[in-house]
Amino acid sequence: MPNDSWETASPLYKKIVLTGMAFLGVGIIASLVGNLGHIMWLTYASIAIIGIGLLTHLLGLGVRIRDAKRRARR
Repeated sequence: MPNDSWETASPLYKKIVLTGMAFLGVGIIASLVGNLGHIMWLTYASIAIIGIGLLTHLLGLGVRIRDAKRRARR
């Protein structure tokens, strides 16, 4: 799969994946701070942030599949 690398990925896919990673990172940090500081609202908010990150990653997977199908048709 030499054509299936980060360099050949579409700019949209790269933006979506990096955004998802950022949400996951912020969610994990918020979860740690909320749990260690016993801040329940931050702990619950971190679950939502992590969920957004996971959904964003799934969206990126869909974009990557769409791009691969378009490449295969050419």
